Amino acid sequence: MDSAKRAISGTFGELWYDGEKVAECYKFQAKVTLNKEDVPMCGVIWTDSKVKSVSGKGSMGLYKVNSRMARKIASDIADGKDPRGTLISKLNDPDAYGAERVSVQDVSMDDITLADWEAGVVGKVECPFTFRGFKFLDTISA
Repeated sequence: MDSAKRAISGTFGELWYDGEKVAECYKFQAKVTLNKEDVPMCGVIWTDSKVKSVSGKGSMGLYKVNSRMARKIASDIADGKDPRGTLISKLNDPDAYGAERVSVQDVSMDDITLADWEAGVVGKVECPFTFRGFKFLDTISA
């Protein structure tokens, strides 16, 4: 890193859900967990492990501006369907070496917030989800 200004800022993050911009998003995280099993080996004091599967989990934080998430999920759930979608995260700080975009696929929301408010507090909704695939669309190189 040649300068602190190269550190990318989340201020320039953007999110799309099934091609629709989610402008009320103020934070986003998606992680892949490597599910491992310990493999003891004779003559070695260290425990090693083998990856047996992977799982994807994440969350998006939204300012309460509209009923997008509740509408998007609730109608399918009421009909007995498991709604799935695609999220695309973009991080593009003008001082960084470039932009990073990642597509998170087969997204399934974990819950629906029907109501959550408090007098004098700006409304926020936390939307946890699981997913079953990802692809980097753009990466950053120095």
